[in-house]
Order: sequence, then structure tokens, then C-alpha cells
Amino acid sequence: MDLSSPPPTSTAHLAGAAAQPLLLRALAAALSRVSLSESAAGLGAELAELLRCARVSIGVLEDGDLRLAGSSHPAPLQSGHAGATALLDAMQEALDQHVAVAWPPVGGRDLITLAHRQLAGAGAACTIPLVDGTRIVGALTLERTAPAFDAIEVDALQDLSRLAGPVIDLKRQLALPWRRRLLQSARERLATPTQRHRTIAIGVGIVLLALAIPLPWRVSAPARLEGSVQRAVVAATDGFLQQANVRPGDRVRAGQVLAELASQDLQLEKRRRESEMRQHESGYRAAQAGSDRAQMVTFQAKAAEAQTLLSLVETQIERAHIEAPFDGIVIKGDLTQTLGAPVQRGDVLMVLAPNDSFRLILEVDESDIGAVRPGQSGRLVLAAQPDQTLRFVTRRIVPVATTAESRNYFEVEATLEDGLPQLRPGLSGVGKVSAGWRPIGWLVAHRAVDWLRLAWWKVSPW
Repeated sequence: MDLSSPPPTSTAHLAGAAAQPLLLRALAAALSRVSLSESAAGLGAELAELLRCARVSIGVLEDGDLRLAGSSHPAPLQSGHAGATALLDAMQEALDQHVAVAWPPVGGRDLITLAHRQLAGAGAACTIPLVDGTRIVGALTLERTAPAFDAIEVDALQDLSRLAGPVIDLKRQLALPWRRRLLQSARERLATPTQRHRTIAIGVGIVLLALAIPLPWRVSAPARLEGSVQRAVVAATDGFLQQANVRPGDRVRAGQVLAELASQDLQLEKRRRESEMRQHESGYRAAQAGSDRAQMVTFQAKAAEAQTLLSLVETQIERAHIEAPFDGIVIKGDLTQTLGAPVQRGDVLMVLAPNDSFRLILEVDESDIGAVRPGQSGRLVLAAQPDQTLRFVTRRIVPVATTAESRNYFEVEATLEDGLPQLRPGLSGVGKVSAGWRPIGWLVAHRAVDWLRLAWWKVSPW
């Protein structure tokens, strides 16, 4: 890299009050830029022009590691490049000694200048630590061919470092992700024992106050929808399943034929009873023609009996056509897989539920059932419609526990206050019952505390 510079000029313009406007101009160049690299480049460019330097570079400290932030040179040095390594070594040399280091030496001080000698070559190099109060935040390295840096320039640059250090460090912090800024702020607060104790005390106080803030407590439980009325459709007579017209999930209307039983035997029985009735009626007429009163009474009674049995057979034939008792939806009973199978009188063939009337069943865990009362409000989210929230009110708590899936729960019946056309019996979801207000600490820890109490009770000898 060509580090040639214009012919040197006198440094008298940096003496006394005359240096202040020039230094403020360099500082303004750093402040006017947004990013860290732009600020470092602006500061370096102003100093390079002011001091006739070939290159001015700025390095910053991040977590104890020194890296290049920017330079006045238009071609930035790549990490790992020999020139970048030599530049960082010179900066580190000054930072390790906590003083300004120059080659050729200034003021006759006995300092280590090996890295600066290699960086300067036949020219001159100077590094000024950038400070923010008493903390070193980076380094400022200047290079030029001639003349060597004098005490006036070094003093002026040290004054500038006290002003530019906070600016460069602020730009570095703003360039960090918010997580790293938060971590760095925490480290600074915990740097000394006094700050550490104060921060811990404040943090504990904030946590305790936060844990005491009350929040609404909602008892969460699995939930399922059922029809408010469920009607079992049963076989009225013995027979064989001949036809199934609906399946679970189908909507039906009152009087619609759901299934049919084979009625051939009943039809034969009907013809036999009709024939018997005709015979008894013929016998009655013959006895009437012969004025045989006793035979008339006998055949009349037999005809009435045959008529009764015929009516019974006709009723059984009608019942072979299984009809829906009301408008609703089939929720159980797929008969299409059992056509031709025998059925007995009283067998449940299907279960129907009304279309627009539902009840909600909450499976509340036994550890939470004590907080649930009839009349409490809650909200329900169904797995089939997770974007919809339905309101409900608890109505009744079944006083008998149910054991399933390795847990005990109580069924709580609730009534929906909202309705959707897409609701179906059998839908499942999660319901939350509003059970009052509790502190955050209690909400977080009450289950663990209850478990520990129960565990201690098991092992305690008292």
C-alpha cells in the first residue's frame, strides 16, 4: 500500500486555542455520521487532512477483543491481512501500556515501540488510546512518511481522544443487537461489588413486586361438545337389517326413514291373520243365518282376536321402517357395514342429536375442581376452529370422578352463549373457566407447591 503523503507542514496551528476549532471539526465529522464505520471514516479523514497523514485508523474494543472500525483510506483492510495485523498489533501495544505510543519516540519516555517501528517502516506512526472517562474503548492510529509526530500533536490528539472516545463507543453500542446491548449493560452494572449488590437488591425487589401483581386465573381443561338431547334409535322388533339410508354426520328431518328391517316374515304373518279373520267372519255370518246365538258369540270373539293380532303385525311392519324422531344429526351408528345382520328388539341402531342445541362438557382435573362453581363464565376454543372463541357458563358439576388416561377428572356441564353454524356434536377443544384473580407468583408456583406438599405428606411420619 502506498502510504506517501504530501510534504509536511508546521504543527504550530495545533498549539493553544487554535487547536480547538480543528479538533471540533474532526469530532463533528464523527458525530454527523450514523453508523460506526462511517463515523470512524469521517474522523480519520478529517485527521488525515489536518495532520497530513497517509492513513488514520480507528479500532474499538468489543468484549476485550480489538477490531478495526474504520479508516481514512478508501480501501478498507481485510481481517487477517498482513497490513491489518500490523495495525492491530500497534494499537494493542499502546493499549497494553495505557499511554500514547509513537515512533520515532516523543518526549524521551521509555516505552515498548516494536509494533510501531514495524508499522512505520521508514516513516512515523502514533497510537492514541480512545478513552471514555477512565475506561479505554479503542485506539486511534496515525501513519505518515515524515516528519515524526511531536509532543504538540500528541497532546492535541490526547485531548481529542477524550472527546471522540465516548462518541465512538456510543456508535459501537448502537450497532450491536439489542440482546448484546442488554447483556453489556448488565455487565457494567455488575462490574463492582457495590453496583452488584445494589443491582441484585433492585432486581430482587422488582421480581417480588412483579410476582405480587394479580392476574386473572383461568382453569384450563379439555372440552367436548355434545347434543343437549341425545335420542337412541332402537330396533322395535326382531329381524334382519335390510337397508341403511344415513351415516354418522348426516342431517335428517323428523319422519325421515333412517333404516329398514326385512319384513317378509311379517308380511306372511299379516296374510295369515287376514285369512283367519275372514274365516271367523264367514263362520259368524253362517251362525247368524242359522240363528245359532252361541256360535255367533264364539266366532265374533275369534274375529276380534284375529283383528287385534292383525293390527299388531301391521304395527310391526310399520316399525320395520325406522324413522327420525326429530330434526337433527346422526352422531353414532354406521349400519352400512352390517347389512343383513340380525338385530333384536331393543338393540341401539343409531344415536341422534338436535342441530342447534349443544351442551359443553369440561374435563376439569381433580386438583382444580375446587375452584370451579356453577355460574362461572369461560371461553372455549375448538380444535376445528382455533380462530374462534366461544363464551360459555358453567351449569352443573358431576359429583363423581372419572379416571381416564392416567388422570382423575370431574365432568362440568356448561351452556354455550355463542353459536356458530359450523358447530357439530363431538367437536373437541380447550375450555378456560374464569376462577378469580391470583398473584403471578401463585400462578407460577402453586402446582409445584401442591405437589411438594403431597409428597411431604406421603413421607412425613406425622
